[in-house]
Amino acid sequence: MEDAEKGSQQHPDSVPEVGEDAVTSVGPPPPPPPPAMTEEEQQELQEELFKVEDEILTLSQVLAAKERQLADLKRKLGLTPLNELKQNFTKTWQDVTTSTAYRRTSETLSQASLKATAAFSNVGSAITRKLEDVRNAPTFKSFEERVGTLKTKMAPSAATRDPDQQDSDGPTTDTLISQPDGSANRETPMD
Repeated sequence: MEDAEKGSQQHPDSVPEVGEDAVTSVGPPPPPPPPAMTEEEQQELQEELFKVEDEILTLSQVLAAKERQLADLKRKLGLTPLNELKQNFTKTWQDVTTSTAYRRTSETLSQASLKATAAFSNVGSAITRKLEDVRNAPTFKSFEERVGTLKTKMAPSAATRDPDQQDSDGPTTDTLISQPDGSANRETPMD
């Protein structure tokens, strides 16, 4: 029996005592019944309740009037919700730009931009040098000479052609090649 008492002392919630309702052992105890009040006390509390409700109503009306006054003043000053939003945004942006994190990030990006510009400049210089090297290479020189030879073979010389035939056929290859904009000077025969 002493063991049973020790067990119930260790776990008082788990084993209800004889005669105890299961409902009261599960939930919190019910609130005590209100003390017996006299009619006078109840009437006083009712009056106080009405008074507090009336004060709340009055304060709500005062608050609504103050909100209308605030809106009217803002309207007269030209402070629209959009203007307020702009001002808030401007203030927030100023706060952000003056923060140390923003300044550090800005400095880092500035340095990265300078390094990137220098890198692109170096790449451009390297490409230019490489193209100059290719142009000066013997293979390119040989190709350039072959194109020049092909050009002279394709264009017949003016000495081998008949001058009358030249006018009737239109512009020669030499005149077409010598015109940078691609337009050839055509001489129209005069009748």
